[in-house]
Amino acid sequence: MGAQPDGFAEDGARARQVLVREIAAYGALRDPAWHTAFSEVPRHLFVPCYYVSGTGGHERFWSDDPDPGRRARWLRGAYQDEPLATRVRDGELVTSSSQPSLMAQMLEALEVRDGLDVLEIGAGTGYNAALLSHRLGAEHVTTVDLDEDITESARTHLAAAGYRPAVITGDGARGCPERAPFDRIVATCTVPSIPYAWLAQCRPEALVLAPLSTGLILLRVRDASHAEGRFLPTSAYFVALRGGNARFPRRRPMGLPRQVYDDERFRFLRTLAEDTLDTREALSLWQRERRPERERFGVTVLGGRQWAWLDDPEGPYAWPLPSG
Repeated sequence: MGAQPDGFAEDGARARQVLVREIAAYGALRDPAWHTAFSEVPRHLFVPCYYVSGTGGHERFWSDDPDPGRRARWLRGAYQDEPLATRVRDGELVTSSSQPSLMAQMLEALEVRDGLDVLEIGAGTGYNAALLSHRLGAEHVTTVDLDEDITESARTHLAAAGYRPAVITGDGARGCPERAPFDRIVATCTVPSIPYAWLAQCRPEALVLAPLSTGLILLRVRDASHAEGRFLPTSAYFVALRGGNARFPRRRPMGLPRQVYDDERFRFLRTLAEDTLDTREALSLWQRERRPERERFGVTVLGGRQWAWLDDPEGPYAWPLPSG
């Protein structure tokens, strides 16, 4: 069965081209294949309803709103380069559609090529799986989510857009052994460490890209017990793997200057090493090392251990990560 008729196809296509130009101007979509995918996959089909936070709570916008002005507002929002809250429970964000320019950076970092098999952890709205399916073919794409409501919704959105990758309800921390092995694993939810099950389901030289702390770690898999890599330069904030909000510092510690607390580079280090370094130790290291950028940090997984590090996996600055 093909895609269902889309009443917003023409307006959506025009808005999509504006979005693609904006993402390209940002520096992403250098790969023509990804440029085509973002140009042709209709994001609005994956966000038929989303929420905008305001002083009075979350305001809902949806495609079937009887008010034509609010329908137009919904469509404009669907093609802004912003994350969209698509599922809220008890005031907490459960699912979102990530910022398109960040998605483009992540997809390009995967260095995919024809014939590779990709596992996505966190189905979300299905939009990311649709982009992967456009690029690689749906038969090469698997997306997993713990929440059956989320996977059912993603499956519906994907079918409406004409894509049918494998959409699996299951614990993303366990990967998807029945569809393994994979050449690429990409997580669209924050993890406290790299699950060992992911590495076991990878082919040698596979890449794993996952949000960790407030950044994105890109690992090269050597074998089932060994992977290593560095963080990408960009910041990244995602919903945590098992739902709810990821752990980020909420309150400015006593004695910490606001300009330091608000610096994303310091927040990244403090979150990455929070189980090892207290705030004073983290600040001292950050200042001593000249406020290091994210790409100076990395992660090593080896022989049942994993740790984050600054500059050198065997150097003096290393912090154990929770067991995967």
